[in-house]
Amino acid sequence: MSIHQPTIIFIFGGSGDLAYRKLIPALYNLYLDQYLPKQFLIVGIGRSRYSQADYADHVKKGVQEFSRRKEGIEETWKDFAQHIDYCPLDLTDVKGYQSLGERIKKEEEAWSARANVIFYLSVAPQLTEPIVQHLHEAGLTADPHRSRMVFEKPFGHDLQSATALNTLLGQLFKEEQIYRIDHYLGKETVQNILAFRFANGLFEPTWNNHYIDHVQITAAESVTVGDRGGYYEGAGALRDMVQNHMLQLLCMIAMEPPVSFDADEIRNKKLDVLKAIRRFKKTDVHRHAVRGQYSSGWMKGKELKGYRQEKGVKPTSATETFVALKLYVDNWRWKGVPFYIRTGKGMVEKSTLITIDFKSAPDYAFPPEAAETWRSNRLTISIQPQMDIRLRFQAKQPGPQMRLLPVDMTFNYSDSNGKDHPEAYETLLLDVIEGDATLFMRGDQVEAAWQVICPIQELWAAKPPVDFPNYKPGTWGPEDAEALIARDGHNWASLPPEPNDSLD
Repeated sequence: MSIHQPTIIFIFGGSGDLAYRKLIPALYNLYLDQYLPKQFLIVGIGRSRYSQADYADHVKKGVQEFSRRKEGIEETWKDFAQHIDYCPLDLTDVKGYQSLGERIKKEEEAWSARANVIFYLSVAPQLTEPIVQHLHEAGLTADPHRSRMVFEKPFGHDLQSATALNTLLGQLFKEEQIYRIDHYLGKETVQNILAFRFANGLFEPTWNNHYIDHVQITAAESVTVGDRGGYYEGAGALRDMVQNHMLQLLCMIAMEPPVSFDADEIRNKKLDVLKAIRRFKKTDVHRHAVRGQYSSGWMKGKELKGYRQEKGVKPTSATETFVALKLYVDNWRWKGVPFYIRTGKGMVEKSTLITIDFKSAPDYAFPPEAAETWRSNRLTISIQPQMDIRLRFQAKQPGPQMRLLPVDMTFNYSDSNGKDHPEAYETLLLDVIEGDATLFMRGDQVEAAWQVICPIQELWAAKPPVDFPNYKPGTWGPEDAEALIARDGHNWASLPPEPNDSLD
């Protein structure tokens, strides 16, 4: 779909935090890069009372604080702000939605052209159903080629609710209209996984169980829950991170080569992976899944509250802030290869890392001293905060003796392409505008992901933990997570510190 098509973007929750921090700054950057059509309109929708000028001033502050481009805003904002409006609306008022239809008609008459209309739902999950019902009843989504619905996670809170929501949306819209956002898939380094795997004949022939020993995926956050305790109580790390972000990263690593980059072809390959992930028996959960919750403690000279002391959190909460899993993908390519994933809050550092450890080459031809530093080959894809790809291999250490030294060959995004990379929401919003659903989850993918974690979810709910809290902030999580991977003779991988990193 051409980006020259006039476009109207309605942001439900337009006065909220996501619009302020992410959506409007992303649209502003797309405007600067001339990716938006000449005829476009952004309408914030919410209960707050703003005039057009007041709303534009409000979101301008968000751009000034959170945009990757903070220079020269005064020169460019005036024209951009002419494309911004605000509509106060009671989201439960059926009649109010008719005014949106009138606004669409007014703009199309002024432009003398039909417009693509995007409805972005940046709202609490309980508001999703009434909003989509009212949009449908008002006839605003009748044209599947011009109207699009964008949903933020969480998409349901378990398999049953996700299936019910998919059923409802299937009754109201075509699947091609529905865009379920996972912002991880908009990150440059995540998208590059497909290019790295399928555009390089050097790696794909070894991307299987004959050569790969195991895979690790880590998504660590140094921050704690903070003011989001009320939300997190109903989510937890398993729902908040594993069901979407972590399993999507696993799919990118494990999927079969696509025959094209058509949206459904890519999503079909990812769905195959989700279906192939070995389902947990409830008797096996304790051996393959670890949960944790951070206590109070000190990190980098700052005293932090324990999770149970956070605002909005129950004093005896059993909500997990850390999860580690050992998964298997039961197909020919990955038979017997364990996938270890972990994610948590209050950890040592902010880091999203994928490591592929290859099986060791035989060392019998080398003298004994050469084996002292023997390491297997490792491919590391660092998604954040560093953006690079590293290949570890063995090299001879200078000197008269045959001593080996593991060394890294590194491709750094910033060094190669500069530091001004598009943010994830810029990529995803542009894809919605263009009608490209490749990076968005389809309904059957969402349900398959819930099926993976459902047995864990049910057992953990039935058997509250007796050892919470079980890790300190500023660590890599509970000891059981180390034991999970150590039983197989492995250690969790992390990036070496940068040369200028401080010791604290």
